[in-house]
Amino acid sequence: MPGPRDRDRDRDRGGRGERKGSVRRPRRKHCQFCIARPPIIIDYKNVTMLRQYMDDRARIRKARQTGTCRRHQNRLATAIKRAREIALLPYVAD
Repeated sequence: MPGPRDRDRDRDRGGRGERKGSVRRPRRKHCQFCIARPPIIIDYKNVTMLRQYMDDRARIRKARQTGTCRRHQNRLATAIKRAREIALLPYVAD
């Protein structure tokens, strides 16, 4: 049979209604390429658009950071690599 100490211990733990210390995650970002109408074409010659998906050290940003889906992230990475190959974009930052 539970005693008075057991009831106090259960009360201190907090129930479902309390949200102390809970981590609230931000909303998931949506892929800008999937949403855009008319569709945005990913091309290695469009350097200004590709620079938005690179960080300050000229690395390709992760899909978690940009919110792009896997399909468009792969196409972005390929376009950035092609632009680097023909020297439109740098491999490393200065």
